[in-house]
Amino acid sequence: MIDYIKGTITQFNPTFITLESAGIGYFINISVNTFSKLESKSEIKLLIHEVIREDSHQLFGFADSTERDIFRLLISVTGVGANTARMMLSSISPEEIEKAILSSDVNILKSVKGIGLKTAQRIIVDLKDKLGKQAGSGEIFAFADNTKRDEALSALVMLGFAKSAVSKVIDKIVREEKNLTVEDMIKKALKNL
Repeated sequence: MIDYIKGTITQFNPTFITLESAGIGYFINISVNTFSKLESKSEIKLLIHEVIREDSHQLFGFADSTERDIFRLLISVTGVGANTARMMLSSISPEEIEKAILSSDVNILKSVKGIGLKTAQRIIVDLKDKLGKQAGSGEIFAFADNTKRDEALSALVMLGFAKSAVSKVIDKIVREEKNLTVEDMIKKALKNL
């Protein structure tokens, strides 16, 4: 398994690069996000994800580990292939994808060409828990007691608030203050809704 390739860019395009390392030129698919980070460089270190099938071996390159981690999470979802994940990372930044998943914002994901309502919903359902355990900066999300969070969420939804808006507000509150009671979470959320 290739983790990264260090070398010289010999061909540069918004969707792929050719990276020469030790006399071998590697054709590597990239996102527009990675393209913009590599634009003025000639010598680079590119993080790699390999996709090996019967009929092809493809390399996907990333400027940083955050983007590669999001790519790997996306391709773990049924119906999302490597090219679809690359399209998503070309249309939206990794941070925006992560935020959309955590806040259950289907519309941001649907704005990507090739992503329909069902796929967007599947991405959110499959990845929300995985992303909830890690923040974009790599730190662990400390939901000390998920049951308190879920109780507050359910109470506010029953009061008539939209689940996605409530979820976003409660997650923000939990990140700022760790040991709140359900009642305190609800009171703070009502001030922000």
